[in-house]
Amino acid sequence: MHPDVELVVNQELESLGFELVELRRGGSKGRPVLDVRIDRLDRQKVQIDDCARASRAIEARLDAMPSVVGERYVLEVSSPGMERPLRKAADWVRFVGRRASVNSPALNGRHELEIVAVTGEAGQERLTLRDGKGQEREIALADVTDARLAFHWKP
Repeated sequence: MHPDVELVVNQELESLGFELVELRRGGSKGRPVLDVRIDRLDRQKVQIDDCARASRAIEARLDAMPSVVGERYVLEVSSPGMERPLRKAADWVRFVGRRASVNSPALNGRHELEIVAVTGEAGQERLTLRDGKGQEREIALADVTDARLAFHWKP
C-alpha cells in the first residue's frame, strides 16, 4: 500500500471527528480494495451516516491523487465491529474490564483474557491480563502480535 494512503485517510477522518482503527488493503493490483474501519472520537457508536460521510471525504481526496491507489479502487468504510482490533495503548485502556482474544509469543499463542490494567510509559506499556481461572499475567504491549475484543452471542 502506498504510504500516503494511511496519511490521507487519517487526515480526512480526523477533520470529521473520527479515528482510524484499521486500514487493510485487499483485492487485486488492478482493482484494489481499501477496507477502512473507523471510530468516533466522541466515543459514540458509529452510525451508517458516519460511514457515508467518511467515505465521501476519503474518496474525494484519493480520487484527486490517482497515483496513490490508482484510477479504479473499491473503498469500504465501516465501524470496527464487536470484535474490534486492539492496537494502541489507548485502545487497551479504553477496554479495561473487557475480554480480548490476544495472540502473543509471551502467552504461547492465542488466548481469551480479561484486560485488567495498562501500565508504563509510552512505548513501554505493560498489560495485566486475567485468564478464566483468575490467574493474572503481565506482558509487554510490544509483545502482542494481534488482539481483538472478544464477543460471545448470548442465547
